Amino acid sequence: MAAQQVISADSHMMEPADLWVGRVDAKFRDNAPRVVKNEGKGGWVFIAPGLPPFPVAGGFAAGRSGEELKEFMKKGQDEGYITARPSGWDPVERIKDQDVDGVRAEVLYTTLGMSLFGLHDADLQRACFKAYNDWLAEFCSYNPNRLIGTALISLEDIGEGINELQRAAKIGLRGAMIWGAPPREKPYTSKEYDPFWACAQDLQMPLSLHVITGKRPPKSEEEQNKIRAARDQSFVRGYMNLIHEVQRSLTDIVFSGVMMRFPKIRIVSAENDTGWIGHYMYRMDHAFEKFGALMSEPLDMKPSEYVRRNLWATFQDDPIGPMLFNYFGEDNFMWASDFPHTDSTWPNSLKVIEQDFKGVPERVTHKIICENAAKLYHINLN
Repeated sequence: MAAQQVISADSHMMEPADLWVGRVDAKFRDNAPRVVKNEGKGGWVFIAPGLPPFPVAGGFAAGRSGEELKEFMKKGQDEGYITARPSGWDPVERIKDQDVDGVRAEVLYTTLGMSLFGLHDADLQRACFKAYNDWLAEFCSYNPNRLIGTALISLEDIGEGINELQRAAKIGLRGAMIWGAPPREKPYTSKEYDPFWACAQDLQMPLSLHVITGKRPPKSEEEQNKIRAARDQSFVRGYMNLIHEVQRSLTDIVFSGVMMRFPKIRIVSAENDTGWIGHYMYRMDHAFEKFGALMSEPLDMKPSEYVRRNLWATFQDDPIGPMLFNYFGEDNFMWASDFPHTDSTWPNSLKVIEQDFKGVPERVTHKIICENAAKLYHINLN
């Protein structure tokens, strides 16, 4: 396995604590997201207007077992960024950590910025995303063939989203994140998104639906506290349910004909694992065959055919996924390390790959751990 080239199709930045305070337009600075001491409760949290505080320690807990995480989440919370690997924001250190893990390149997603998809102030969200995209482009410019940036795009205003997508492509970013789950009043079934889908198709920019990037109705502080308390008591159940938001979004995208109208659009299911996709494709086809006649705008192919043509999916430690290469398609899977998050395979990614890909032909393995991501994101392997 050491001789194989490996690309992580889903890794993460760890933004500096003052990124948005220091970079966002001056008129938004007072409300800019930031990392602060969680007074009275201990630990450091990322805060933004109207959003529940996010404990920062989970963003840099790579390389720890479940038992180690239990202690680290207490200690790391109190110490803040002291325990974080500087590769989260320093490109020189990032290349070193790639080499430690045996990884050739990484597609880089945000960490703290994921929660900002839930912001209800559209102007603030756009300003935050623009500031992050500029910072990320500067980071990736250190080594564009090993650091592949994924922009943050606000779709509160479709025209503004198109402008930022075009700008992101111009400054060297090679993919874009949108809501993993859009607001209820603006579902992906709506054709108001069509100009944006068309722009992404023309730019050949993959659009990622990543866990924890949905938008929900605003809640009072009391409601947020209740949700947080329930989440604290059921972390494992919450982890299990993470993938469902993106599954629902994908269903809307497929059945509303987005992939039919835009045959070259590239959608990425990020950090949702992949073992579920086989049954998902079967159930979509069954629904279409049984009830397709009731659709107001029927599809011109089976849903599974759109999935194979237009969907890519990342996974970390999911041995079920690679078993499905004959069904989902060997060109659609992309392995990822999720570095430096709690679920990361770093620094043992090569061992995890060797274990999870037992029984998968070497040719297919190389596609999933390297070639598919290289083609999708135009990464030079020479």
